[in-house]
Amino acid sequence: MKRAFLFPGQGSQAVGMGRALFEAFAAARQVFEEVDEALSQKLSSVIFDGPEESLRLTENTQPALMAVSMAVMRVLEAEGGKPLSALASCVAGHSLGEYSALCAAGSLRLAETARLLRLRGKSMQQAVPAGEGAMAALLGVDMEAATQIARDAAENEICAAANDNAPGQVVISGHKTAVERALKIAAERGFKRSVMLQVSAPFHCSLMEPATRIMAEALEKTKLQPPVVPLIANVTAEAVTDPATIRRQLAGQITGMVRWRESMLKLKILGVEAAAEAGSGTVLAGLMKRIDREIPVTGLHAPQEIEAFLKTL
Repeated sequence: MKRAFLFPGQGSQAVGMGRALFEAFAAARQVFEEVDEALSQKLSSVIFDGPEESLRLTENTQPALMAVSMAVMRVLEAEGGKPLSALASCVAGHSLGEYSALCAAGSLRLAETARLLRLRGKSMQQAVPAGEGAMAALLGVDMEAATQIARDAAENEICAAANDNAPGQVVISGHKTAVERALKIAAERGFKRSVMLQVSAPFHCSLMEPATRIMAEALEKTKLQPPVVPLIANVTAEAVTDPATIRRQLAGQITGMVRWRESMLKLKILGVEAAAEAGSGTVLAGLMKRIDREIPVTGLHAPQEIEAFLKTL
C-alpha cells in the first residue's frame, strides 16, 4: 500500500501534547531532550505543562509541534523496526510541518530543525508590528471567489489568499484593516460564516518578506540531504527531492500560499491510498475528509495509536 505521512502546522498545538509518548518510550524522551539542548531551553516543560500563552508564542509553537511529530516518528521506527522509507512513499507538512516532514525524511537533522524553526517563529513574529496584521478564514468560499474578495479588499494595502486548505476553507492574510474589509465584502456576497483567526501575525503573505530574507540566509548555511522519500511542497503542490530546490521553496513558503488542497490531490495522482498524521491533533485528517474521502488518515500521537498502527503493517 502506498502511504503518505502528514505533519501538522500551527493551530494543532495543545498543552500536554506528547507527554504520554515521553513517559512510555525512550525514543520519544531522546527527541525532547535533544530539542531542549538544541534550543538551550526546557521547551519540553512548556509543551507538557504550559502555560498555554507560552506555548502559543510562535517561536515556541513551531519547534514544539515539530518535536512532538518527531517523537512519534522515532517511536514508530524504533518499535516497528522499519525506517520511514519502508513505511511511506512521500511526506507533506502544513507550513511549519514541512520542516517536520523533512526532518522525518532525513533531509534535516533534529537539532538543526529545532533551531531553524525557532528562528522562523521569531522572524515571522517580528516581521509585522503587533496589531497591524491579521488572518481570517473564509468559509464556504472557493479559491477563485476568495482570491477576488482579497483583491477587492486590498485597496492600497496587502490582502491575499494564504492557505488553500480544503474546498470551502480558504484563509486570507494581510493588513488588519484590509482583512476586516474582506470579511465585510464576503458577507455582502453571501458568505456569512467567515471569521477572524486568533493568530499573532499575518503569515503567508508579502508582509512576511523580512522573515523570508532571514530564513533564506539561514537555510543557505544549512546542509540539506535529499529526503529518503519525496516531499510534496507547500508552494508548488509537487514532489521534490533536490536539496537546492527544497531550500528555495522553504524560504519562499513564508510569503507564499500553502497549497494544501492541491497537495492532497497530488497524493491521489501519485497513487497514495492512505495517510498517517504524525503529531498533535487531527486538523489534517479533518481537511482530508473535505478534500478526498477515499484517502483515510490515521492519527498518530498517542502510544495506543502507534501500537495499533504497527499491527497493520
